[in-house]
Amino acid sequence: MPMTKTIAPPNKAAAKSFRVGRHAFAKISAVEGIRLSPEMAKDFGEFDRKGLSAGERRKVIARKYGAVRS
Repeated sequence: MPMTKTIAPPNKAAAKSFRVGRHAFAKISAVEGIRLSPEMAKDFGEFDRKGLSAGERRKVIARKYGAVRS
């Protein structure tokens, strides 16, 4: 009988993701030369004050800063 190759299942660790916190992201962005405008910093402060979820934050950001498509 000829030997057949077995295919290993995908590595589950590769499928996992992780989150970068706000302060770590700010440090990474600073290296890239990206900074929040004062208005954006104010918006994020409001999000914290209001206790918005990640989804709610995304909706507000998309409405305010997203490109208008026609």
